[in-house]
Amino acid sequence: METKEYLTNYYESHDENERFASKHSVVEYITTMKYIDKYLKPNMRILEIGAATGRYSHALAQKGYCVDAVELIEHNIEIFRQNTLDGESVTITQGNAVDLSAFGSDTYDITLLLGPMYHLFTTDDKLKALSEAIRVTKKGGMIFASYCMGDASVLSYGFIRGEIYDLIEKCMIDTETFDTFSNPWDIFELYRKEDIDKLRSRFNVTQIHFVATDGYTNHMRETVDRMDDRMFELYLKYHLAVCERQDMVGYSHHTLDIFRKE
Repeated sequence: METKEYLTNYYESHDENERFASKHSVVEYITTMKYIDKYLKPNMRILEIGAATGRYSHALAQKGYCVDAVELIEHNIEIFRQNTLDGESVTITQGNAVDLSAFGSDTYDITLLLGPMYHLFTTDDKLKALSEAIRVTKKGGMIFASYCMGDASVLSYGFIRGEIYDLIEKCMIDTETFDTFSNPWDIFELYRKEDIDKLRSRFNVTQIHFVATDGYTNHMRETVDRMDDRMFELYLKYHLAVCERQDMVGYSHHTLDIFRKE
């Protein structure tokens, strides 16, 4: 089975629209949008690569921006189109993050790569995806690349949920370093910050932010979901105050690498 088939099976059985429905899950979205908003200026063109069902693309189009979106999975594209509102300046094209030949170089002010790095398993594909995202971005433009972090999964899935021995048996964890290893049938590739830094270092870009987009939230999801609105707003204030502290990013399930094309 090819990677696309694994992803198609996953997304057809996974309600992507529900991913941000709970308090704990919306922290990632709120944080990501806060950082995108820092760099938005009137009349900017935006490309979202791996747009899924379009949560970010539609939100930005509703702010008045022209957004082009690329998505691999047909099921997600159908929902993306269903979610499009009248008046949104947004397009959706089926395509692969490692080959954006349909899009011109130096075209977009902001390029979002908020999903593809989760599902690429070879260094060659990861570098191609980053290279293509950088190529289509204007000089001085911003690229936002999201990653899933390995240590957060070792802690939450391995130890808290008690699956650690199964992960070891499947050779998904090095029991000396506790680094993680994934295959396409595992759906998600997992990283440490040094892996992300190594990939980015191959390109002529300048890192601006490295953000723990959900921080410690997923380790305490039941607690966060029980919060009343007042406490949740306070929790968000805390999270946003510490989400760039580098001593905390490894505990986050998701991180956001933000860099400028030179």
